[in-house]
Amino acid sequence: MLVTRLANHGVTGLWPHQYEAADLAFRGRNVIISTGTASGKSLAYLTPAVASCLDGGTVLYLTPTKALAADQLRGLRELRITQVRAATFDGDTPFEERTWVRQHANYVLTNPDMLHRGILPRHAQWSTFFRRLRMVVVDECHGYRGVFGSHVAQILRRLRRVCARYGSTPTFLLASATASEPGAFAMRLTGLEMDEVTVDASPKGSTTIALWEPPLTELRGEGGAPVRRTATAEAADLLADLVLADVRTLAFVRSRRGAETVALSARAKLADVAFSTPFTGTPLTADTEPPTSTRTASTRPDGGTGTSEEALADLPNKIAAYRAGYLAEDRRLLEKALREGTIMGLATTNALELGVDVSGLDAVLITGWPGTRASLWQQAGRAGRDGQDALAVLIARDDPLDTYLVHHPQALFGQPVEAIVLDPDNPYVLGPHLCAAAAEIPLTEDDLPIFGTTAADVLEDLVGEGLLRRRPAGWFWTRRERATDLADIRGGGGAPIQVVESSTGRLLGSVDEPSAHTTVHTGAVYIHQGETFLVELLDLEAGVALVSSANPDYSTFARDITDISILATQRSRPLGSGTLHFGEVEVTRQVVSYLKRRLQSGEMLGDEPLDLPPRTLRTRAVWWTLPASAVAPLAEAGIDLGGAAHAAEHASIGLLPLFATCDRWDIGGVSTELHADTGVLTVFVYDGHEGGAGFAERGYARATDWLTATREAISSCECERGCPSCIQSPKCGNGNEPLHKSGSIRLLNTLLAAE
Repeated sequence: MLVTRLANHGVTGLWPHQYEAADLAFRGRNVIISTGTASGKSLAYLTPAVASCLDGGTVLYLTPTKALAADQLRGLRELRITQVRAATFDGDTPFEERTWVRQHANYVLTNPDMLHRGILPRHAQWSTFFRRLRMVVVDECHGYRGVFGSHVAQILRRLRRVCARYGSTPTFLLASATASEPGAFAMRLTGLEMDEVTVDASPKGSTTIALWEPPLTELRGEGGAPVRRTATAEAADLLADLVLADVRTLAFVRSRRGAETVALSARAKLADVAFSTPFTGTPLTADTEPPTSTRTASTRPDGGTGTSEEALADLPNKIAAYRAGYLAEDRRLLEKALREGTIMGLATTNALELGVDVSGLDAVLITGWPGTRASLWQQAGRAGRDGQDALAVLIARDDPLDTYLVHHPQALFGQPVEAIVLDPDNPYVLGPHLCAAAAEIPLTEDDLPIFGTTAADVLEDLVGEGLLRRRPAGWFWTRRERATDLADIRGGGGAPIQVVESSTGRLLGSVDEPSAHTTVHTGAVYIHQGETFLVELLDLEAGVALVSSANPDYSTFARDITDISILATQRSRPLGSGTLHFGEVEVTRQVVSYLKRRLQSGEMLGDEPLDLPPRTLRTRAVWWTLPASAVAPLAEAGIDLGGAAHAAEHASIGLLPLFATCDRWDIGGVSTELHADTGVLTVFVYDGHEGGAGFAERGYARATDWLTATREAISSCECERGCPSCIQSPKCGNGNEPLHKSGSIRLLNTLLAAE
């Protein structure tokens, strides 16, 4: 039956990598398929999953986003196999439908958040489903990295334990974009031995990759540094030009507000074109220069040109924004409009990076480095999904890593993608999930191996804190509150701060306490479901941030000062003229001010002081030291050693995401000419998450490549004294002072000389 239904949809066979993964799953082997975008990974898991349903079993499908779950559900229903009762179970599922899903669905599509909070704690209501569970599909699993990935790893271990309670041992089939060491990553994520399928046998068209650096403006930032035109402004112009040329385009933007801004700006530009271009009876073609355009739009990849007067007037309606926060039905309508060509340009967050079917795209704009090479190729691969040629443009932000990549394309092309970093044994992650597991089913000694070698020690701490109670039969959750509330799987933990609209008392949402210092401080711009607010007051004691509706033309960036002390050095090794270390540190951070930058131009509007208490973080760090004998010649040459180390620290934070799957906001740094614990010049880079996230450890492993790239990023920047593209940081609490650009190059040369 399945073969017939697939053939009706034009699928007459499987490519070798699809068959290999499906065959392994059929034989009960856990497997990860890690191949490129548009390589048909969905068929690799769809065939064994549907077969499991036809054989009387159930399937659990996990995805990071609701959009992908809805897209998969649409594909399943198009097969029209009555024995497959597929349904989504997530935050968009109406409550009146949830009982039906629990009792009757045999192919349930959900996400880690709902599995964590809604399914596992109520496993008794799902007993029939779990008893017959044959397969767990973890789609787009490369998105589970860092602290979020560590949480998901523990959720999957809790899932395996609940399945065992009902006598099932489902096969796990993971699908990922191309990643380094996928088998090892999959084992860390699930705790299970994994076969891996990595050879991509799917046909592909060619994709032209363009690296686009916005021009410098006449504006000046801190210290008189030049400021580049913003990546979002460039993306809006390019999106408008491509839509004008009848090129179906997806523009990836890093933030929700950015996606809205790109769409609005592009629509405004097309409106200017429509109203300022007189219709003379000759259709406007892709080669017609619109009066307000700064570029000549190119012809469509398929050679098509031309549009009518009515179509010209309708051009602004061809562009829309897409992001989380929209109603589910609105997101589905946008996805359909893009597939059908009603919309020609869509500005989106990474919500559409994953495998949602938006085939037929001609071009992709990537507004700023997306974080990893895997994400870059995943986003670029959204175009050309029918095998046609395509265009992908990476638009650099005013940032050290983005600038480095456009000037060093060899760092992108021909390089292996990153290993996916996560640390399931982080006690600050493991502890809350042990509590959740004990609340689901009391923990016993036999359960501990599934949670890792550190579980026993963490349990002792939880008992000491009164979170669990030890009895002869095991460990029990005895509190009245929900144990799952202890784990904020997408946040940083801590008591939540309620965000309340002051004029109405409306509760907009919540922010974890650590993030509140940087996201909802007094004066911050706060965005909620497309609405923009200004924070009037942050009251940490009351746990509330009061906001009011506003529409400022600027964004805000919190700035902090940091002190760091070494608690334990776990590893050390020589590095050139110095020494490299990795270990546990205690970081004391205090947000002291916030920076205001104009949205379109990036112009700095001011630096406003704040009075917030310091916060202490126990985490892990990588740091390098240089002895006095190595830096003495630099000091004699008049180099400001503190400014040189500070500049190297900023740039190395900017470049670490190239070697570890993180964002620069996931990490922090400290530099000093003479550190109290080392007695010499020291530069630290630490994980910005309690207990660590694996990023600093990755920096330790790739230190030579990482710091060499840091030096190249500084030296290749065209500015004279330092700018946001090389050594300045938007979150520096010292106002980017002191910084010494040429000194940082000399300092890194000294460090790496013997390497």
